[in-house]
Order: sequence, then structure tokens, then C-alpha cells
Amino acid sequence: MGILGFFVLAMIVFASYAGLESRLGRTDRRIARVEHKLDLILGHLDIQQHEPELEQVAALARDGRKIQAIKAYREFTGAGLKEAKDAVERME
Repeated sequence: MGILGFFVLAMIVFASYAGLESRLGRTDRRIARVEHKLDLILGHLDIQQHEPELEQVAALARDGRKIQAIKAYREFTGAGLKEAKDAVERME
């Protein structure tokens, strides 16, 4: 395989990755919209959602243990690093 073949293969891989990244982004936005709607429904019905795991995360964040809080948030929710970091920062 010459340099041209390697370049073409690299471009195919890059394009595939970009397409996957785009689809994942759309899926994340859809999930966020559904979660927002569910939160609105719960609020309208005056239903409190109790998640003890997230209370532990909030306690870690309040104690200044941000890295442990991010790790715990990711473990409990399955969120990515950026999402977990943003969520913990909102809890502080």
C-alpha cells in the first residue's frame, strides 16, 4: 500500500468517525430533550425524584472533593467525563 492508499484509508476512517460523532451528538440532544420533558412532567405532578447516589456526589462536591465527585457521578449515571464535570460544577 503506497502513501496514496494510506491517505485514502485515513480519510475513510476520519469520515466514519465524524459521522459517528455527529449521530452520537444528535442522540445525546434527543436524550436531553426527553429527560427535560420527564422533569417537567414530574414537576407538574409534584413528584420528587429521590436519587441517593447523587446526594453522595453532591456531598463530595460540597466537601471540595471534585475529582471523586466526578468519578462517582460517572459511575452512577454512566455519563461521559465532560457531562459529569458539568453536573458536578452545577452541584457546587
